[in-house]
Amino acid sequence: MIRIVLLIVAGTASAQFEEENKEYMGQFIGELSSYHHQVSGEVFAVDAYTVLIKNFVYDGNGKDTFFWAGSSNRPGAKGFIVPDQRGKTNVLDKYYNEEFTLTLPSNKRITDIKWFSVFDISTQSNFGDVYIPTYFEPPGYQSLAKLEGDSNSIRSEQVVVMDSKTIKIPAFTYDGRGGDVYFFAGEGPQPSSRGFIVPDELGYLSPLGIYEEKDVVLQLPGGKTIFTIDWLAVYDKANMKSLAYVIISQNLNVPPSLVTVMNHSPGLPNCVMLHKNMMVAWESFPPQLTIQLAGSIQDDEYMAFGLSGEQGKNTMVGGDVALVWMDEFNGHVEDYNLTARAVCHSVLGQEGGACNDKKMGGTNSHQLHLFSKENGVTALTYRTTFQNLADKGDLVIPEEGETSIIWAIGKISERAHRTKEPSFHHTYSKVHTTIDFGRKEPYDTCIPFTSDRKEVSTPWFVPPIFDPTRRTFSARLGPGGGRRGYSGKTGLPASNLVWYIEGLMVPELYLRRGLTYTFKVEGGSNPRSAEYYHPFMITDEPIGGYDRLTEYQRKQVRVLAGVEFTRRGLSRPTSAGRLCLWKHRKEGDRRRDDEFNSFERFRNSLEFECEEGSAAVLEFTPNVTWPDVVYYHSYTTPYMGWKIHVVDNFRRRPSFGAAPAPTPLMVLLLFPLMLLS
Repeated sequence: MIRIVLLIVAGTASAQFEEENKEYMGQFIGELSSYHHQVSGEVFAVDAYTVLIKNFVYDGNGKDTFFWAGSSNRPGAKGFIVPDQRGKTNVLDKYYNEEFTLTLPSNKRITDIKWFSVFDISTQSNFGDVYIPTYFEPPGYQSLAKLEGDSNSIRSEQVVVMDSKTIKIPAFTYDGRGGDVYFFAGEGPQPSSRGFIVPDELGYLSPLGIYEEKDVVLQLPGGKTIFTIDWLAVYDKANMKSLAYVIISQNLNVPPSLVTVMNHSPGLPNCVMLHKNMMVAWESFPPQLTIQLAGSIQDDEYMAFGLSGEQGKNTMVGGDVALVWMDEFNGHVEDYNLTARAVCHSVLGQEGGACNDKKMGGTNSHQLHLFSKENGVTALTYRTTFQNLADKGDLVIPEEGETSIIWAIGKISERAHRTKEPSFHHTYSKVHTTIDFGRKEPYDTCIPFTSDRKEVSTPWFVPPIFDPTRRTFSARLGPGGGRRGYSGKTGLPASNLVWYIEGLMVPELYLRRGLTYTFKVEGGSNPRSAEYYHPFMITDEPIGGYDRLTEYQRKQVRVLAGVEFTRRGLSRPTSAGRLCLWKHRKEGDRRRDDEFNSFERFRNSLEFECEEGSAAVLEFTPNVTWPDVVYYHSYTTPYMGWKIHVVDNFRRRPSFGAAPAPTPLMVLLLFPLMLLS
């Protein structure tokens, strides 16, 4: 008798374990009844408009067969075609154990139909069907309680579970002064230290900053879902206490997550998650150190990792990093010194910025060992040494104790044919982070990667300058604005700074042939500065950074204004004025630039400052030999400018797309610009 009870309990526990670990596909509707042509499969409701079919089989031998749905009592002529997984209404091909989603047409809801079938229109034959249960409730967003704390101004509207891995906290407020505070989740009746960190809305695993009435969308890490947690909290790890939390209701009827979970095992004993999309693993056998960088990154992106420029702080300048990336054939690792927040270029004959060690007279101290791109994860393993091997540009890695490190992800750009270099990073370490490379006991905090939610990030609209009466322009510097700014507008990688013409980020300009124009240039006049020396120039190519080009590359470029040439053919910039720039305020965070829904709001979040001195004046007259499209640039640095349209007259006004009507916010933007002109 006891044995029977134990078997029953064991069987029940086993079934419960399998159910908990079964992938959530949505609300189960039923299995397709099979009548002809081997039709079979399981049907789930993903949301009110979408069904998922799992393990679908159909031999493809029907004459005029479609996915078919209707509201009559049984499948028949009164129905409508449901487009296939590609959105097409073509006759169905053969399927074998396939999984895909179908969206009902014309905004029809699952509750509007009574059945779904595989139906042959010409023969009026039903090959297989499933009926929608009476009173069926398709998955949808589910609301929970509000976050309400007793300290640090924590509050929000009702927390919303969007799908099985995504939670939205509307109008979230937190003063950022709680210290070691994170979004935290776990099991149990109330928050405890046994929970885990939930990456913030940007994927960072660092303590929370300031939030003011902000809508925050969180993605549960790795394989975690809302079905494996009981609470979500704002949690103080240092003091092991919850500042505010909500209970996650059980058996929520929510859509399944469309996020892909990507497992990766680095094969090294130590591993630390730096970001939702990047991990570092290592193994030390002094004097040799083996490091692997792995990440969920795009094909044209790099990962950088190395020592901070100042121990005890998170400092990019002075840092020593390995830069890794993959092209279509091979993996690459190169040694970089970071002397300024700029791409590498010559500063009074000396290379400065983010420069390859070899350009600075050093050597590449890293040896590529392994590389792979599998299951959505790019991984590169390289070997280096704890010592600097007489390369003065390399920092020594301590064999014992914590070491301050920095890391970044960004776009890889092409300096010359098959010669790559990093552009300014979009994801990077913001807080002080340390690693003990010589630790004796294995240490692993890594979790599976997850794909990013499919969200459309529309570039900001920056109005072009089309003004027949304007002859004078101001040219100053400012930040590139993330994916919605310079990169989104131009499709090019962004530098640390870009040109702001009349206070607008790289606007397209319209100039007329035969008229003389004056540009008051304030991009920095100190040639010793790798970051803040940007003479203004105009050429016929879209990249810029003329000073960095090889002799062969320069021959391919037509210089139109801003540079003079000596009798020996040496170039000399003529328009380097004082430094004036828009910059983030002290409490600002450039990682959050994409969160502004317009350029006007972004620009108004910045502050403006100028050094002592005067602007450089560049005068030029476009003539009949100028191409119809030319580009304004920085003489020293690429990816800072954009287009000038050269027209014969202003009688035809081009279409600039959906420009927004003037608003009070636009007036707030333009008023200070008039004061600064």
